[in-house]
Amino acid sequence: MDDVIFLHAPSVYDFRKRPIFYGPVSDVIPSSPVFEMYPIGFMTISSHLEAAGFRTRIVNLAVQMLADPKFDAEKKIKKLNADVFAIDLHWMPHAHGALEVAKLVKKHHPESKVELGGLTASYFREELIRRPEVDLVMCGDTTEHPTVQMMRVLKDEKDLSEVPNLVWKDREGRIHDNGVTHSLDSLDDIKFDYGVMIKNAMRHMDFKGALPWHGWDKVPLTSVFTVRGCSLNCAECGGSSYANGRVVCRKRPAYRSPEKLAEDMEAIQSYLGTPIFIVGDLRQHSTAYADRFFKEVKDRGIGNHAVIELFGGADREYFRKLDHAFDGGWSIEFSPDSHDEEVRFALGKGYANGEIEASVSAAFESGCSRFDLFYMTGLPFQTRDSAIGSAKAARKLWGLVKKEDRLFIYNAPFAPFVDPGSRAFEEPERWGYRFFARTLEEHRRLLEGPSWKHVLSYETRWMTRDDIAETSYDAALELAGAEFDAGRISKDVLDARTERTEVARGLMHRIDAILAIEDKGKRDEELWKIKEEGTRLMNSTVCDKKGLDWDAKSIWRNSPRMLSGLLRSAARRG
Repeated sequence: MDDVIFLHAPSVYDFRKRPIFYGPVSDVIPSSPVFEMYPIGFMTISSHLEAAGFRTRIVNLAVQMLADPKFDAEKKIKKLNADVFAIDLHWMPHAHGALEVAKLVKKHHPESKVELGGLTASYFREELIRRPEVDLVMCGDTTEHPTVQMMRVLKDEKDLSEVPNLVWKDREGRIHDNGVTHSLDSLDDIKFDYGVMIKNAMRHMDFKGALPWHGWDKVPLTSVFTVRGCSLNCAECGGSSYANGRVVCRKRPAYRSPEKLAEDMEAIQSYLGTPIFIVGDLRQHSTAYADRFFKEVKDRGIGNHAVIELFGGADREYFRKLDHAFDGGWSIEFSPDSHDEEVRFALGKGYANGEIEASVSAAFESGCSRFDLFYMTGLPFQTRDSAIGSAKAARKLWGLVKKEDRLFIYNAPFAPFVDPGSRAFEEPERWGYRFFARTLEEHRRLLEGPSWKHVLSYETRWMTRDDIAETSYDAALELAGAEFDAGRISKDVLDARTERTEVARGLMHRIDAILAIEDKGKRDEELWKIKEEGTRLMNSTVCDKKGLDWDAKSIWRNSPRMLSGLLRSAARRG
């Protein structure tokens, strides 16, 4: 029996039994529209619990449901056994799956505690704790230590009222809210070890169940975190400074020291030869922070490829430092969101197009392996022409670099939902949003919609739901044409992408027509007829998602290194 089992649900629990057309909402993230990627907190919280003597397990139900049509998630849940089942509700698109999994856990394990956690759970904690399937809600963004404290109290059958950040029910069903008071000022005490995931999988002989997302074992990407919280205030972001202050009582960002960050990368290198995504702009703290980190990386001889995030433009000197530090090469991730400076400045991203252009050129001149740049559709103050203009702007950017330079430009819908706690969510009139959902339950019901367009929780003063959907497809066609004109894709690839985009658009229109059928039985029958086609279009609807894959050896080719890393880790603990 385990003390804690971490369960990750798909976005919609029974997605295989519903005629759902997901569309392009996940075209620019590693996971599929099922959103099967679990948050990094599973790993860090598990590490702390294991160090405190508790037995944990990670079970990614979403990956297993996606990989095997015959996988019975309810049967799997029934076979599991733990004192606490911890279910993440970090990202808003899990509002359906997380709650349905919680119901199944409570059905088969009525004596076990069901805990929800994550940023979305923190925001909706009052609504969540009133649900009969939820016993505990752990709030905040640094909950490793409070979770250990909670488990000790539960094990000793003592009073939970002293556990910070916890909302809970007592045996009589009365609700208690301990307040969100725990928020670390530094991340240096957080245990960050991919070895926990590996050991977890080996202990239970369940490697697929521990995968971060479907396909990770074949094209793995690891990550380290520079910070929790943010110094920026982007209007649409649930991780902004404003949102952190409102939702998880974070007054300022908490950073991991450059030395600890490099140590994390060294630990990953001991297990895996994968690319490492460094989450958060290294310059957010200071230039001195970045310089200390570069020195540590160089001194430790980190040979894994590094993926670097930019929150604004960077100059040639910064890229030169990257090239000197990372022996395994480096790449850039940059999300200006819009080419339209009026839109971008309104969001809170205060850099001009000239800085984006200069960054792209300087990066490749300094040794950059690849540069990923992301635009979105459905932003505040963004008209249809503005959104299409972002795709058109790609022509100029591709013209700045050589054809062999790996500059990937993506354009996709902003998101199915606006992040709760963000300035845009809290002040919709100011940002021109009109919402179709405000509560958690309203978002959960939206996720049952048959088309991605009907799942969108918003429209704007400048674009309706229909406009956002149509413009997303139009921008995809414009971007594909620009990529072809730049000599980066063949005519066959252009034609295939164009056809796929138009087929997806046509499917969306067919669903609109079906939804107009008054007879529910006939309506459902017609929706089921397009299930297979919708599933086929689930990935890479408007973008070539394979472009997001990184050059990496499969996990199986890393097996000798993983074994060696585990032995060294055991020796250090001994």
